[in-house]
Amino acid sequence: MKIIYAANPLLPKQVDPDYEREAQVAERLGFEVCLLNFEELVIAQDAKAAIRQIKAAVEYELALYRGWMLQPKQYSELYYALKSKNIELLNSPNSYQHCHYLPESYHLIKDYTSKTIWFRKEELSDCLVEIQEGLRQTFGQTALILKDYVKSCKHEWQEACFIPDASNFEQVKKVVKRFLELQGAELNEGLVFREFLKLEFLTMHSQSKMPLTKEFRVFFLNGEPLQVFDYWDEGDYGELKLDLTPFLEVAQKIESCFFTMDLAKVEQGGWVIVELGDGQVAGLPEKANVEEFYSRLKERTMGR
Repeated sequence: MKIIYAANPLLPKQVDPDYEREAQVAERLGFEVCLLNFEELVIAQDAKAAIRQIKAAVEYELALYRGWMLQPKQYSELYYALKSKNIELLNSPNSYQHCHYLPESYHLIKDYTSKTIWFRKEELSDCLVEIQEGLRQTFGQTALILKDYVKSCKHEWQEACFIPDASNFEQVKKVVKRFLELQGAELNEGLVFREFLKLEFLTMHSQSKMPLTKEFRVFFLNGEPLQVFDYWDEGDYGELKLDLTPFLEVAQKIESCFFTMDLAKVEQGGWVIVELGDGQVAGLPEKANVEEFYSRLKERTMGR
């Protein structure tokens, strides 16, 4: 199986430095490492030029992308450009969007995650009344987290992420305004409001001072767990162990071959799904055992 990494923008025949460690391990374990020009794909919007370095496969071959997040349209263009070379990414464009955009998969995880509503960006200029009413009916005076379909501004916690009281609409508007300023043209599809759940405290982020909680990132391949990582590199998780049992059934329903499920410990006990993500663009923590991750990936995709 091929694994496709973004090339170093300054040295296009080398892997981007942020993925160099992964690529070295993957190549040593027998994966065929290929490079794409991320700038050609995202900025020039030329998927065929972006994969110029990747040779067409003589026979149909599966591939995995490991790199920076892509908008669904960009991913789709990459997917079909590779398919013209007889190479197919593990996740289809629909599968990518299913896990990349929270509202796409919310109906499958709603019993395991915080209450959520959303508004598309096309509606934002004239839907303040609808937002206010939606927040009032859904959340009352509950605290909220604001994000778009993909990302939050969690490191700007107080000014652009956390809303202490959903019924205080002046405060809501202030946080929304700052969030939109920070996201700018990078806003993904719209606004997502999520109930703030009190999760078990881990530590304060050393730079942003954002409160970090006890979270784990689980990679799933074909509906089965591949590997579990501590989500944060900071803080001491102690002897805390993740019980995946309640989430195995829902994982089978996720419409993706390779995805992540971020899980967190609730302060009063139990676990919740924070969010899903496409496994190809989900980062590995700095402390991750990369060798073990790729060894398991090899066992499950190529055999021993």
